Amino acid sequence: MIHDYLPVSRGDMQYRGWKQCDFVYVIGDAYVDHPSFGPGIISRVLESRGYKVGIIAQPDWKNPESIQILGEPRLGFLVSGGNMDSMVNHYSVSKKRRSQDAYTPGGEMGKRPDYAAVVYGNLIRSVYKDKPVIIGGIEASLRRLAHYDYWSNKLKRSLLLDSQADLISYGMGEHSIVEIADALNSGIEIKDITFIDGTVYKTKSLENVYDYQLLPDYEELKNNKKKYAESFYVQYCNTDPFTGKRLAEPYGRDHLFVVQNPPAKPLTKEEMDDIYDLPYMRNYHPMYEEAGGIPAIREVKFSLISNRGCFGACSFCALTFHQGRIIQARSHESLVKEAKTLTEEADFKGYIHDVGGPTANFRFPACKKQMTKGACTNKQCLFPKPCKNLNADHGDYIRLLQKLRSLPKVKKVFIRSGIRFDYLLADKNRDFLRELCRHHVSGQLKVAPEHVSDAVLRPMGKPETAVYRQFVKEYKQMNEKLGLKQYLVPYLMSSHPGSTLKEAVELAEYLRDIGYMPEQVQDFYPTPSTISTCMYYTGYDPRTMEKIYVPVNPHEKAMQRALIQYRNPANYSLVLEALQKAGRTDLIGFDSKCLIRPRNIKSGQGEKHLAYKGKDVNKQRESGKTSGSRTKKKTIRNVHNKKGK
Repeated sequence: MIHDYLPVSRGDMQYRGWKQCDFVYVIGDAYVDHPSFGPGIISRVLESRGYKVGIIAQPDWKNPESIQILGEPRLGFLVSGGNMDSMVNHYSVSKKRRSQDAYTPGGEMGKRPDYAAVVYGNLIRSVYKDKPVIIGGIEASLRRLAHYDYWSNKLKRSLLLDSQADLISYGMGEHSIVEIADALNSGIEIKDITFIDGTVYKTKSLENVYDYQLLPDYEELKNNKKKYAESFYVQYCNTDPFTGKRLAEPYGRDHLFVVQNPPAKPLTKEEMDDIYDLPYMRNYHPMYEEAGGIPAIREVKFSLISNRGCFGACSFCALTFHQGRIIQARSHESLVKEAKTLTEEADFKGYIHDVGGPTANFRFPACKKQMTKGACTNKQCLFPKPCKNLNADHGDYIRLLQKLRSLPKVKKVFIRSGIRFDYLLADKNRDFLRELCRHHVSGQLKVAPEHVSDAVLRPMGKPETAVYRQFVKEYKQMNEKLGLKQYLVPYLMSSHPGSTLKEAVELAEYLRDIGYMPEQVQDFYPTPSTISTCMYYTGYDPRTMEKIYVPVNPHEKAMQRALIQYRNPANYSLVLEALQKAGRTDLIGFDSKCLIRPRNIKSGQGEKHLAYKGKDVNKQRESGKTSGSRTKKKTIRNVHNKKGK
């Protein structure tokens, strides 16, 4: 085996002595051979099983010749839109085109199409009519059945149909891709590969499909949002590899059924170790050097992936559909070995940037039964309260971190992928909090309470605000005990389903009280296959089928976002309007509890007035009073006292 990048040209194939690839992998990202990039893992896994894989990265989707540069593969084409959904990659939540693509040479935007997996699938099919096409990656995984597409504001059918592909390999595809490859290699036709967990296929009849649950027809889903919410929840309840059922979604107009097999089984610790021990080059292909390299590598080059999956199950997160709720973790030996490799890199400065995964402090399944019986279908591990069977223990993670930071050349080990503070508090002792504050924070710790109103936290699937406030208290006390000045940086979200202006004001008041204004605010982004997106589209919480308020009007969303940054002068008009509409004009004034001060505005007759509690403050001042029975003298003095604050 040659330790080099996989072939990207005929010359590379000749160098390896290949006349033909077994698989040609068409991807929407630039080619990065690193275990933080899905195509890097899948291609190396196939290589380890003896298959010849060539890479076509970011082909010109307007030119069919661009996917012919490696010739026709022996077994088939693999397709991935990239490490991100191409639409999230291209557009902000306001649907404005982003200026940079971190997965493209030099960060250049426009090197991949919108809906990349669909476009690439059709491009291949236009040239190779009968060659198997297997689509994977997060874009296909989260669009495997009928799904709401925010950017077109439509309910779209399965990506399998729109892409003209033969199979979707969904979730984490190491198991399924090897089974698909072995089946094709043994001579089984692609139309007969219907039996592999973690795949989606299409069929004209359910006659030979067994033990399935029939979903509503796509046409019915398009015409009935409540029916779609019900169907989505069936999908959500069948994301577990041990309890998940086979699902069949009819497409009557097309005389087809799209069948989703149960998820693939989670990887064992040994399998995880083997996958991350494959001979990655751990960088982007040298052909991108002249263009400035691939920006996305910077965040992960000196980071370690220690786990997969997340039993936090936040409503706005797609991890349940993609990686699942069962934690899969690597051994200490595997991670220490990789860390030693990092320290030998020429540009290693002594800092390991992260040791984690979707949630850093999850190192094993939530409870013992999950690896044999699966995660509970109708119950969450942490929400609304930690389950009584939850194994909340940070001992293993602490020992891992201690080993890593004791390595020669390692100055500090950071934790940047995020921790679950509710899980930390569920632990009986505070050893991890002490270790975290003493060794793994550099001035600021980023956490994600997302909101402070319980009315919003409930549909989010997040713990009640009292839990976060307890963590804030304990974090502060621990730092004081250690003699450290370190702070919390909370991630907050505006306009999530369930949030009215009332809850948005409540969040603004909390920020006022702690003296913090975020530099950035995440407006809720409806991405495919999340509970929150289902709520956004249908107006129903699919878990309860109760109606839920959803802020969809762009102006209201702008007001909710502005309230979080109420101190920004550019947001004044939006904050003023929001407070008036919410009936909270008591927060407009000179008091320390007010969010904004009144401003002089001109009336239609050219007279100046102050917008304050809906009253004419000029007239009040003429009588020597302002709202709250303050004298004019007191008001003026208070204004002077507050200058510069």
